[in-house]
Amino acid sequence: MFSRNLKNSINSLCLYLILGASVNANANNLILNWELDGLSNPESVIYDPKLNHLYVSNVNGSPIEKDGNGFISIVSLDGKIIQEKWVIGLNAPKGLALHGRTLYTADIDELVAIDINSGRIINKFKVNDAKFLNDVTANKNGDIYISDMFLNRIHLLTEDNFSIWIESSELEAPNGLLALEDEIILGSWGKMTEGFATEIPGHLKRISIKDKTIQSIGDGSSVGNLDGVESDDNGGFYITDWISGKLLHINSLGEVSELLDLPQGSADHEVIIEKNLIFIPLMMDNKLLSYIINE
Repeated sequence: MFSRNLKNSINSLCLYLILGASVNANANNLILNWELDGLSNPESVIYDPKLNHLYVSNVNGSPIEKDGNGFISIVSLDGKIIQEKWVIGLNAPKGLALHGRTLYTADIDELVAIDINSGRIINKFKVNDAKFLNDVTANKNGDIYISDMFLNRIHLLTEDNFSIWIESSELEAPNGLLALEDEIILGSWGKMTEGFATEIPGHLKRISIKDKTIQSIGDGSSVGNLDGVESDDNGGFYITDWISGKLLHINSLGEVSELLDLPQGSADHEVIIEKNLIFIPLMMDNKLLSYIINE
């Protein structure tokens, strides 16, 4: 009798754990699709809809040193490395943006333009006195915006002309950028103290393209040390917290929910809404993760 009761209890417990795990796994509607090892401090990933594959920037060492070790990889949507070192000769490539058949990447104090058809670097735009160029975003017109975390600046490249688009302490160490129709969505790192440490972690902001006014999304409370920013195509945003290693969602009202608890170094991700896919580089673990958005 005891053994039968014990067996039943164990079976009930197992069923509870299985169901509980299932509920927890689906509570945020994200299911792990695949995990790719073998990258070298991957910082950013972007989708090329024409060729149906991903580009991944690999810092491959220090994020601040000009060591020539950086490169860009091509990865398939099913998690295979198509070409590990597609573009070489970079230093510490970070954010990526795609416009037409040109891929742009931020490389410490340069914006590097790469011709996708040939895989060759076609231009390097030197940014005077830049300290830490980080993310890059492109709007429909081909205007390229680049954040500089250390100088509280966002630069603008328009028809090969570089300028400081905005400089303000309100940017709070600007990191992730997303260009929308009439505004730039900014994931701020936070008020920095020494190195990458912050006195107050950052939150999500919007910057008007018309008059450059800066507004908090939500009540302005700290959210985290924000890195990637991507739209959910429904007025909200998927964002990563690099230090805490989290994937978060912020809705149109600024309400924050945690979707994934990941390792530190969760960096500049990509969301493909039409394919229900999210890709997250784990910079410190040399991995790229793929999740299915289970609607």
